[in-house]
Amino acid sequence: MVLAIGDARQAAGWLLPVLCTADVFAVIAWRRHAAAKKLFDLAPWVLAGMALGAWALGFSERTLRPVVGIIVLAMLAVYLWRRLSASYGLLSSHPALYGATAGFATTVANAAGPVMNLYLLSKRLPKEEFIATGAWFFFLINLAKLPIYIWHGLITPESLAADAVFAPAVVAGAATGRWLVRHIPNRAFEALVAFLTGISTFLLFR
Repeated sequence: MVLAIGDARQAAGWLLPVLCTADVFAVIAWRRHAAAKKLFDLAPWVLAGMALGAWALGFSERTLRPVVGIIVLAMLAVYLWRRLSASYGLLSSHPALYGATAGFATTVANAAGPVMNLYLLSKRLPKEEFIATGAWFFFLINLAKLPIYIWHGLITPESLAADAVFAPAVVAGAATGRWLVRHIPNRAFEALVAFLTGISTFLLFR
């Protein structure tokens, strides 16, 4: 999206309706597996992060993305250390850090995926609950971001027209993703999520 538009800040606004559409399919597909209680502790911190992110949208996107990337890379390093450490089970994931970072990152760059991946991985959820819980989180958060993006002029008639063109691909991706998840073992799924989190975070520095 950034390559097509040439402006990463505007690309966030173009992408948000696409994400909302995908969220609907994800919530419907995995509605029976959500572990909603895992999100309650995050809620106030996410809202605080979103408020900060809404204010920060007035800054340069070139400034914001590296900040988000550095935070997520640090959290990924902590996750990997905990995963390999014998003391993994003795450590807890404090919702304040994850929630505030996720709220900020999703508002300024639609980049909360890596943060939430790490938080849900730390809860050691089965893959079905992992996906379902994340789906509900992003469904609610992305809807809440719509007024913020409209206020900043990031969603326009032109962007919505382009989003309508993308819709069939979203449907195809939703169907393919659900089939794929059912054929991936839990251990491989967790490793794949951690790997893709690292890759997506490095892309924030581009």
